[in-house]
Amino acid sequence: MNNYNKEEISNSTFFFRKNLSFKISNLNYLPRWIIVLIDCSVLMASFVFTYLLFEGSGLDYIIRTHSTRFIVLFFVVNVFFFWLFRTYAGIIRHSSYIDAVKIFFSQSAVFVFFLFLNFYFDFIYGQKVYSNIALFINVILTFCGLFLYRLVVKQTFDFYISKKGNQNLIKIIVYGTDANALYVAKALKFETPSRFKIIGFVDKNNHNSTKRMLDLPIFIQGKKLSSLMDKVGAEGIIIADKSLSKEEQLILVDQCLEFNFKIFTAPSITDWENQQEISKNVKKIQIEDLLERQPIVLDNFSISKQLEGKKILISGGAGSIGSEIVRQVLRFKPSEIIILDQAETPLHNLSLEIQNLNPNFEVHTIIGDIRNKEAINSIFNQFKPQIVFHAAAYKHVPLMEDNPSQAILTNVEGTKNLADLSCEYKVEKFVMISTDKAVNPSSIMGASKRIAEIYVQSLQFKKKCYNTKFITTRFGNVLGSNGSVVPLFSKQIAEGGPITVTHPDIIRYFMTIPEACQLVLEAAVMGRGGEIYIFDMGKPIKIIDLANKMIRLAGFSPGKEIKIQITGLRPGEKLYEELLNHTSKTLNTHHPKIMIEQVVNLDNDFIHDEIDELIGMSRYFEKEDIVAKMKKLVPEFKSMNSHFELLDNII
Repeated sequence: MNNYNKEEISNSTFFFRKNLSFKISNLNYLPRWIIVLIDCSVLMASFVFTYLLFEGSGLDYIIRTHSTRFIVLFFVVNVFFFWLFRTYAGIIRHSSYIDAVKIFFSQSAVFVFFLFLNFYFDFIYGQKVYSNIALFINVILTFCGLFLYRLVVKQTFDFYISKKGNQNLIKIIVYGTDANALYVAKALKFETPSRFKIIGFVDKNNHNSTKRMLDLPIFIQGKKLSSLMDKVGAEGIIIADKSLSKEEQLILVDQCLEFNFKIFTAPSITDWENQQEISKNVKKIQIEDLLERQPIVLDNFSISKQLEGKKILISGGAGSIGSEIVRQVLRFKPSEIIILDQAETPLHNLSLEIQNLNPNFEVHTIIGDIRNKEAINSIFNQFKPQIVFHAAAYKHVPLMEDNPSQAILTNVEGTKNLADLSCEYKVEKFVMISTDKAVNPSSIMGASKRIAEIYVQSLQFKKKCYNTKFITTRFGNVLGSNGSVVPLFSKQIAEGGPITVTHPDIIRYFMTIPEACQLVLEAAVMGRGGEIYIFDMGKPIKIIDLANKMIRLAGFSPGKEIKIQITGLRPGEKLYEELLNHTSKTLNTHHPKIMIEQVVNLDNDFIHDEIDELIGMSRYFEKEDIVAKMKKLVPEFKSMNSHFELLDNII
């Protein structure tokens, strides 16, 4: 045979196999009635074989008289137990030990039923209907037939599907050898469509190198995980070992990112309901997963006691923080939620999201401006809220440097309007969301938030406001929020770079949106009024390190495929943020991640007069006059990278 014919035959074989693989993998699932028919065919074959075996040996399987009735009864009873144990309900190509157990119980029930029937007939008529030995053989043959044909179908599909598209599957190793890792690997084997080809498992303790799991090898990690992955040809890793500490996980991630390996995470199996849920929750690691923080444990009972059945108003409810507060408050079954925001489209999107959840209480979405006291008053008058979460604010530092009057009118006057109305309508709790930029502020935005903090705190000591507890929460940057560097960096990476970082040494505290909102709810519950609650933000993160990790997570090389450009500090921006004033101290609370700032009491009447004057100036005065007034109210306000720095020398 010449080379041409050999090549032609080889190509024909390849295309035949590929076509067969495609057809098999794209077959629809069989309807249940067909599976029942196949099961009945196997049952009939087992019965006929057993019947002929005993007939050939000169023995009776079934009593001669009325044999037709008892044969029909045999099949009816078997089909009944098929139905009872739902042996037909599984998808044949995804059969597992659960299906084997169902078949075993159905056939065991059949055997027990006919044993009792034999005992009854023997006791009443002195004659058995079926041979007990024949019944036992028949049940064993039926079980083997039903299980084996499922096994053959499953193995056939596994074989052809593994052949199909193997080039497109990500070769991964599963980090871990515990039950969690085993369930993850099993679920991914049944995943449709498949994303991964599992090469093996890694045992961090190096105890099981001679053993196998799911017929896959268990590798010894050695000093560097990246060396092992390179050796076995893995393209990525799924971190499924839940015994890993955060520090150990970060070391693994850094090793993998250094060599551009893909990294996936899987939550704990206790969070899953079925195999589909398991595979769905195996996701590419996100930058939020790399925060060096432990999960927050909430006092759900106390929060529920405070929020259940209450009318709750959330200002800025369509923003990143406000909308997450809405989502979390929904879990605690308030009687009404009033979502207030002036951004029409995000508010509409949030209302659609809430409608899909079908809450069994009223949700009101209201477009309104917190600077308009008359409009806000009508909202308070109509809904009579019992708890107010105030998240509405202008937050962009450089923008507020150019628009100090708007920072005052929204962040100060808007807060004042909501706080005053909360006092007037005897709201139980008013919770203000502040920022670490309010501490020793270097920007107009930070100073405006500090003035708002001062005003909210001062109301706690006003006699007419004794019904309301005024609480302030303060935390740093929130990953993924509007204006956060994370969405900006993601957009810049998608566009091919460069990523813009203002300074190589700039650092920030970070927290995820859900984490921040959980702590807001916790602080709201424990607040007795007048406190500023400070959240444990963990370790500060260098922005340039964050940029490098995000580039690597996207599968690129920093400095080569995606460049980082240093642009210089923006107006009002400083190298690092603080959570505490130099003169302030903290008190611990029962929650390890929440502290209380001890602040110096101020002359409240004087403060109120000064703030009223500042608000009035913001409507008519020049920028320099407004900022000068802010600096008198907040002596620690020192402008940075701004033309307002000149005022620090004058005041």
